[in-house]
Amino acid sequence: MDKKQIGVLGQKLGINPSKDIPSGIVVFLVALPLCLGIALASGAPLISGLISGMIGGIVVGLMSRSHTSVSGPAASLSAVVLVAIQLLGSFQVFLLALLIGGLIQIILGLLKAGRIADYIPTNIIKGLLAAIGLILVFSQLPYALGVELDKSRLLNYSQDVFTGLQERILLVFTSMEPGAILLSLVSLGIMVFWDRTPLKHLKLFPPSLFVVILGVLLNQLFKFFIPTLFLDGVHLVSIPEISHFGSLFTIPDFAAIKDRKVWTYAFTIAIIGSIATLLNLEATDNLDPHKRRSPPNQELVAQGIGNTLSGLLGGIPITSVIVRSSVNIEAGAESKLSTLIHGSLLMVSVLFLSNIINLIPLASLAAILLLVGYKLTSFHIIRQMFQKGWVQFLPFAVTVIAILMTDVLLGVMIGSAVSVFFLLRSNFYNPYYIEATNPANKNKTVRLELSNEVSFLNKPAIKSTLWNLPKGTKVIIDASFSSYIEPDILEIFEDYKHTFAKENNIEFSIIGLGENYSLRKKIKIDRKNSQDRNDLKTPQKILNFLEEGNKRYIDGDLVSRRFQNKKLKDFIKDAPLAVVVNCIDMREPLNMLMNTGIGDLIPLKVAANILDKHLIETIEISCRKQHAKLILIMGNTPNKLVVAALKNFVESPNASASTLLTPSLEAKLFHPKDISPANLKEWSDRLTRWNLDYSKALILASNPYLNSEIKKGNIGLCSALFNRQTGRIEFSSLYMHESLSNNNSLN
Repeated sequence: MDKKQIGVLGQKLGINPSKDIPSGIVVFLVALPLCLGIALASGAPLISGLISGMIGGIVVGLMSRSHTSVSGPAASLSAVVLVAIQLLGSFQVFLLALLIGGLIQIILGLLKAGRIADYIPTNIIKGLLAAIGLILVFSQLPYALGVELDKSRLLNYSQDVFTGLQERILLVFTSMEPGAILLSLVSLGIMVFWDRTPLKHLKLFPPSLFVVILGVLLNQLFKFFIPTLFLDGVHLVSIPEISHFGSLFTIPDFAAIKDRKVWTYAFTIAIIGSIATLLNLEATDNLDPHKRRSPPNQELVAQGIGNTLSGLLGGIPITSVIVRSSVNIEAGAESKLSTLIHGSLLMVSVLFLSNIINLIPLASLAAILLLVGYKLTSFHIIRQMFQKGWVQFLPFAVTVIAILMTDVLLGVMIGSAVSVFFLLRSNFYNPYYIEATNPANKNKTVRLELSNEVSFLNKPAIKSTLWNLPKGTKVIIDASFSSYIEPDILEIFEDYKHTFAKENNIEFSIIGLGENYSLRKKIKIDRKNSQDRNDLKTPQKILNFLEEGNKRYIDGDLVSRRFQNKKLKDFIKDAPLAVVVNCIDMREPLNMLMNTGIGDLIPLKVAANILDKHLIETIEISCRKQHAKLILIMGNTPNKLVVAALKNFVESPNASASTLLTPSLEAKLFHPKDISPANLKEWSDRLTRWNLDYSKALILASNPYLNSEIKKGNIGLCSALFNRQTGRIEFSSLYMHESLSNNNSLN
């Protein structure tokens, strides 16, 4: 079979051997030291890390449907393993917990719980990782310093991490090994500055593997040239010689099946392992150049099978690992073939290279884990969380401290409880939006627009607001935008209406409640929603609708604008009700003043309400093409533009008058001597009203189409004056042709 045939076969199988094989080799070189280092950090036999690496590469690789994710032992669970082995009493009992945890993961996958990670707050996850980073640093420092202590004391991690701290520090300083310190410093220096040196071009030798090989070579040089720095015995990796394949494995202690602590740690491993896997899987999919999505539930099943086997054969917990996965993608992997190759190479190294692996100094592995721990809990991450505010930082900090002081599962639960507290606190303060809607007396009318969902958690805030309103207040509860209101809240409204509101002369009403609420018969529902658009077919009905809308605005009895906008979200399909011409001096929102929805009005602006040919043509298009049935020319008092024009005219009578005064001057409406500072406002209001009548007459005189339609009664024409002080709009009657007037009088 030639190279081309191999390529065609690979495409059919969804693999690319030319890229997947080199990628698998690179991932193996990265995974080998990490498997040993994480087993070391977990307080487990070093061979267990390699067993997990093999299972993660081969078994999980076969079961997973991810193309690029690589699984194996991960630092995120090392703290759990470290504590579990100590508290459960033996590694064999821990293996039983791991086996059960794997079965739980399989069940979670079958129950479609693959989205569980989406419900864990990011600050809690970052707190978990930061705490794990600190634990890694604490647990690896003795190895990095070459402290030769009894293993049980060296790895002791009790519920109080600070117990005996002074004693341990003293023991560390009196038993450090210079050779281990030197190897640790050299290893850390190489990994920190790797990307700034020509070494970064060594693609087949990642920094973690490079420092391991360098550690072996330096230690052998120490043996011959500087014996005082040579490390041996407990300072080296110790994997037993493999006499046969079966001697690799350790069987779990099934006699501890009834131990409650076994089940506690089984659930801990299952939950944390699943969360870590799902988060890493999402990150890996985002790195995938082809942006392929991996099914999360299938991944949980695959990880569960892997952890079940790992517990059965003597490994440590397995998750999808972002470090190895990112290296896999960067190396050019196209399919899971690279993952399978990396797992197979790990198995070969265990079977045939154990003597070489046992030459690796623990200090070199510890340096790798120290850097991992630092990255997980760096000052940059802490500062980043602090800058997000106390709501984000406090749960993060509490999670870190709680994990250090207790254990991982309890620490995550405590941090989550703090996060939930802030969530409830936010919900407590945001059950509604308060709006004072009466422009004349803002303390008289209060509108409470309820949020989308109102539950019993909002009871204190609502009660506090209602029972602290002053006497004589008008209260409107607007439920137009609510999809669910708890019955407890409705009972509060009922009690308030019949007790406190009645006794304190408070007018109380509710609008927008749906028919699905059981207490609707007990509560008087004031439904003053916008009029049905199907009824607004004639100019007179539209004018009545706008008048009623302004009356509701004055009374503070508005229909929720959010409800109106939601109701008219497809307003482009509906014809507008009216075209409104107002002065550029007026910036108040027309929809609020007349309580209309989006798209009901076509607003046009012109100084002092004086129309010209172009604007009248625009009005014609609005009526002819967009089917508006009412033309409303609306002025406002006081009008600053008109006041300024009159003032300048009086002060400089010989200068050219403003164009805003041209029509009224031509009509000899006033003389400069008629106007004084004392009656300036009165004349500005009179001129504003005159301009409204002038523009109406101009429409009738200059546009045959509008003149004809208005006389027929198909289009309405009227004027209005908005009083800024009261918010009231004074509407005129519709212009009515004499023949129509006679017909109406006859009828």
